[in-house]
Amino acid sequence: MMVRDEKLTPLAHGAHNRCFGCGPANPGGLHLEFLLSDDNTVVCRATIPDIFEGHPGYLHGGIIATLLDETMSKAVRVRGLTAMTRHIEIDYRRPVPSGAPIRMEGRVVHDEGRKHWVEAWIFADKETALAHGKGLFVEVRPR
Repeated sequence: MMVRDEKLTPLAHGAHNRCFGCGPANPGGLHLEFLLSDDNTVVCRATIPDIFEGHPGYLHGGIIATLLDETMSKAVRVRGLTAMTRHIEIDYRRPVPSGAPIRMEGRVVHDEGRKHWVEAWIFADKETALAHGKGLFVEVRPR
């Protein structure tokens, strides 16, 4: 899925956002920063510290799921929508190292009313996919 890096635009986050994945106001969070490519793929380059390990040297599976979930969520958000995870599937292809650069990418693959089907990848480099996620996100509308 790798997109080219030439034209990536940063996504803004609210200063008081306490989201575990992307919130700058969460001192224990991951502080992920997302970018948007020309084809509406979201991209995040990160190095996740070893405090989020499972087995020494590798990220905990729950953190990997969080990274994919957060990336898929942002793929819906760039459309100006607020949506919550309804269902998520994770394919753990290879161990994801802690303390090493990784790249996440996500995009919406299908929409049907309030439902949005999304996928995301974690890469070690341009050719090595470490994990893949698919999810169904449902739009949350104001009451």
